[in-house]
Amino acid sequence: MPSVMYKYEARANIIKAMAHPTRLLIIEKLVEREHCVCELTDFVGDDISTVSKHLSVLKNAGIVTDDKRGTMVFYHLKVPCILQFLGCIEKVIHDRAKEQLASVG
Repeated sequence: MPSVMYKYEARANIIKAMAHPTRLLIIEKLVEREHCVCELTDFVGDDISTVSKHLSVLKNAGIVTDDKRGTMVFYHLKVPCILQFLGCIEKVIHDRAKEQLASVG
């Protein structure tokens, strides 16, 4: 039984890594193309240290990877299939909104 739970714990850790609005924004920006930390900082509107911490969480979860070029570090999605998961979440949001509107009307 422990090997079964390991799989679910691993999944939960990846979902936890994404479970922050800033990290979701970063993921969506990285869908478009790779970005350096400074660009992501502009998108997020936070300081470099905070954005770097978010990127570290995503990197440790295996969602993004980095490429150091000189003094700059560029990040890109390691697993673009994560978009399918985000698309599924959007469907849940849409369906819940429809249900709530239907129950009001």
